[in-house]
Amino acid sequence: MAHILIVDDDDAFRESLAETLTDLGHRITESGTGREALALLEGLQRFDCVFLDFRLPDMNGIEVLERLRTIPAHKALSVVILTAFATSDNTIHAMRLGAFEHLTKPVGRETIVALMDRIGASGRPQDARPEAGVKPVEPVDSIPRLIGKSESLREVQKQIGRAAASDSTVLLTGETGTGKEVAARVLHDVSLRKRGPFVAINCAAIPAELIESELFGHVKGAFTGAVADRPGRFAQANGGTLFLDEIGDLPLNMQAKLLRAIQERVVTPLGGERNVSIDVRIIAATHRELSAEVTARTFREDLFYRLNVIPIHLPPLRERPADIPQLATHFLALAAARGAPARSLSPAAEACLLAYPWPGNVRELKNAMERVTALARGPLVTDDDLVFLMAAPAAQVGIADALLDLPLPEAIERLERASIERALRASSGNRAETARRLGISRQSLYTKLAAYKLG
Repeated sequence: MAHILIVDDDDAFRESLAETLTDLGHRITESGTGREALALLEGLQRFDCVFLDFRLPDMNGIEVLERLRTIPAHKALSVVILTAFATSDNTIHAMRLGAFEHLTKPVGRETIVALMDRIGASGRPQDARPEAGVKPVEPVDSIPRLIGKSESLREVQKQIGRAAASDSTVLLTGETGTGKEVAARVLHDVSLRKRGPFVAINCAAIPAELIESELFGHVKGAFTGAVADRPGRFAQANGGTLFLDEIGDLPLNMQAKLLRAIQERVVTPLGGERNVSIDVRIIAATHRELSAEVTARTFREDLFYRLNVIPIHLPPLRERPADIPQLATHFLALAAARGAPARSLSPAAEACLLAYPWPGNVRELKNAMERVTALARGPLVTDDDLVFLMAAPAAQVGIADALLDLPLPEAIERLERASIERALRASSGNRAETARRLGISRQSLYTKLAAYKLG
């Protein structure tokens, strides 16, 4: 039996959660404000777990968590952040501060049961102390965002938050265009090295004969054209983060030299004799399956294990359709901020975006939004403006297939709104004809137009 503190100003939710946890055999203490909860914790009352709402009347849950982590007796206390408004900011920040989990309301009984099993198996007693040598977490002023609200993206955000407080090497995997460099920049900007440089190099874009000089630098006269000493990317990233994109394309001979640099924390400039000490965090990324490359002997096994300390996989866009409208709106807003015409998405346009499989992932979506920003015939983007997507060879799934991963009410609403809008355009705004095309009465049409604000 665990003693659990529930901190939430929603009486109904708090009482429901308390009832569930009591049924599971746990002892419950309830609090409706952050200050009341901190008074209990600072009074050194023993708890095994805290369920902490993000939005409280007097302070937010992140502030409570930050204060809690300064109390020596509660440094390792399991804290579950609850929110009805999950964002990249609060998810990453919560996990960076050591939250055990970050859940979106409402929370079902099965989720609570599984969560308590995980907390019980985590082996983190309340009086545990942080490991020796672990640096304290610094407060975050401004956390960059990973755009989207899908569960798979939230899992990426949680993993980034957990990885932020260490210097361990991270391997980002995922298809081309899924946002691996964005994830690397986010991780750097919330890490202990955020005040240091972030240096990126695309290993696939550098000719094989130049990659050693790019990474490690060279001395004057090392080769024809080397007219002066030049520091490499390792030296440029000293004190910060080095992002090695497309690491799977690094030539085999360079893989051995990279392994030595990572293991020994020294580099030798091309043509030089003196080792240079380096202090960098390595984040690598690849669209390749490196374990298969190891089997094929095109990638060194020892380097793979050195890089794969914290693996984070970025899912393709087709597996997280809930993120597509938010990303598209974000890209339209970025274009408008650069002086392009302001655009917004109609329901039919959203349905069109959801129906497309996005083989080029987020990068392709961004390019599509730049195209419609320039070529759309009005401020409201319609499915007619996106006909180039439906004409593409990759557009082989229907709208219904694309909506399957959405919550049923949201899927029904999107499809219904898109159907009404299309029928209105086809009828040139004639509502009687629109109702006939849709197979509903005019009164039903008027009700739906009012509900969707299409009238």
